[in-house]
Amino acid sequence: MTDVGIVGENVVREKGHELEIVERLGFARCRMSIALPKSVKYRGPEQLDGKRIATSYPKILGTFLAENHIDAEIHMISGSVEIAPGIGLADAIFDIVSTGSTLISNGLKEAEVVMESEAVLVARPDLSPPRQKILDNLLFRIRAVRKSRDNKYILLNAPNDRLKEIVKVIPGMKSPTVMPLAEEGWSSVHSVLNENEFWEVIGRLRELGAQGILVIPIEKMIT
Repeated sequence: MTDVGIVGENVVREKGHELEIVERLGFARCRMSIALPKSVKYRGPEQLDGKRIATSYPKILGTFLAENHIDAEIHMISGSVEIAPGIGLADAIFDIVSTGSTLISNGLKEAEVVMESEAVLVARPDLSPPRQKILDNLLFRIRAVRKSRDNKYILLNAPNDRLKEIVKVIPGMKSPTVMPLAEEGWSSVHSVLNENEFWEVIGRLRELGAQGILVIPIEKMIT
């Protein structure tokens, strides 16, 4: 019996096994959506009442329909769900949507997003202490790599009269490293910068007189 695994969150929800999601991994993102023929004007979930919906995920769809008090007929299909409306097997489909190109090529449009999904690391809830320790070590390593991808190591030369302002802009994990340069009146500042704030922060640093800005990828980041 497997102790841990990496699967799509939609698979965990559909199979209904008692598994703990221990880490969302941030890749293989998609949506689980209801799609209709392009010619149909969608007004809301209530429009699905009495309709035939083809899907490979009957449990997730059934839960959505029950929560919205919709009486629809679920048709279980394995593979090529998107062709069902075109050949008269269903009025709508419920399936994975990533770019939406498959829907478009089959004359469909995304109408209702039921859930967002991504790859997740799952584990049995009853792991023994030794196996839990192995999982904890695995999580530690995964998080160190993922954290490094979201951050950059930044080095720059800063005029000492603007040093306090520059340090406030790039506080880093705890505080930046500041070292005097051979040229009087200047210091070298080393810190960590979040990728999501990158261009905004770089612009601010330049306004404050920072020069020689170097940005370096981080292989692993342990906090």
